[in-house]
Amino acid sequence: MVASAEEAAFEVGIKFGTLYHQFAGTPVSPESAESLETAIEEAIENQPHCVDVTVDILEAELEAELAGAPADYTELTGRFMEVEVVVDYEGTQAVARMAMDDGYPLMELVEIGA
Repeated sequence: MVASAEEAAFEVGIKFGTLYHQFAGTPVSPESAESLETAIEEAIENQPHCVDVTVDILEAELEAELAGAPADYTELTGRFMEVEVVVDYEGTQAVARMAMDDGYPLMELVEIGA
């Protein structure tokens, strides 16, 4: 099980790296948030061993960022989303989440097991 747990943890880390670095900087507005959530989830779920991705773009934070701004969109960053990724590697599941921690988008392994 140790090898499977290590592989599952590695795989969930790869998914998060892809998710964050592929989509950070994408133009987003409160109106486009839902469709972008779906696009990110479906793109990352294509990767091997990925069984579930949940992306929540924080529309209230977007609206606050855009209040008084000259544009009606901003760049997607970690501070505007909460994410959960689940992978299954040979029967071992790894669950990781991303949320802001002291101004930094922290990605953390929160569960691993059968």
